[in-house]
Amino acid sequence: METPRPSPTSLQDLKPGTPLTGRITRIELSGAFVDVGLPVEGRVHVSRLSKKRVNRADEAVQVGQEVEVWVEAADEATQRLDLTMIRPLTFDWRDLRPGLRAVGKVVAVERYGAFVDIGAERSGLVHVSEMADDYVARPEDVVKIGDAVEVVVLDADRAKRQIRLSMKAARAPAVEEPEAVEPPAATAMEIALRRAMGELEAPAPSTPRPSAAGAPRRSRKVQDDILARTLQERARPTAK
Repeated sequence: METPRPSPTSLQDLKPGTPLTGRITRIELSGAFVDVGLPVEGRVHVSRLSKKRVNRADEAVQVGQEVEVWVEAADEATQRLDLTMIRPLTFDWRDLRPGLRAVGKVVAVERYGAFVDIGAERSGLVHVSEMADDYVARPEDVVKIGDAVEVVVLDADRAKRQIRLSMKAARAPAVEEPEAVEPPAATAMEIALRRAMGELEAPAPSTPRPSAAGAPRRSRKVQDDILARTLQERARPTAK
C-alpha cells in the first residue's frame, strides 16, 4: 500500500524535486495551472508537460484532470510555484552499470519488446527475448502499458542514447560475491616440514650484539678521595 504524501502548508515546505498530486484548473498557451492545495497555483510550462514534444497544452492535459507533478522552484517572496510533469531522473548515465536492478513502468509495447521507464533520461528496451525464460511470441501477452516491472540493466550506451534491460535476469537471485577467507596460519610442524623440503628458507642465525653497557666510571670526587687516603698512609711515620 502506497504511503500517502503529506500535504504542504506553504511554499517554504517545498523543495526542488518534491512530489505532489494536484488537479488542472486552467490551460493557457504557455502551459497549465495546477491546484496542489496551496493558496497559490502551480504552473507547468508547456515544455514540462511531457518528455515528448507538446505544441499546445491541451494536447497533454485537460481541465479537471488529476496529475502527478514535481516541484522545480518555489519562491515565497514572489508567491511563484514552478512545477513539472516530467519525473526527475533517478539514474544518471554513469549510474547505469550492467547488473543494476531497478523497478520501472512500462510506457510502450512494440512487436519486438517493451519500453520501460526506470527514471533515466531515456526509457530502456526489454527485448522480447529478455522478457521470460520461455519463448514469448507477443510482448503484449506478458506486459501492458502502465505495468510496474523489475528489470536489470544489461548495458547503456550514452553516445547512442540506448538502454537495454532484462526482465528475465531480474527473476534470477542476485549473486553475492563470496567474502575473502584468509588461509589458516601454518603450524610449527608444517613450517619445519616445509623447510626440510626446501620450500622455506631457514632463518639466518642471529649474531649476538656486543653489550652496549661500558665499564662503570668512577666520579672525579671518588678518585680524589682514594688518592688523598693513599698519600696520608704514605706520610705516616714508620714504627721502629
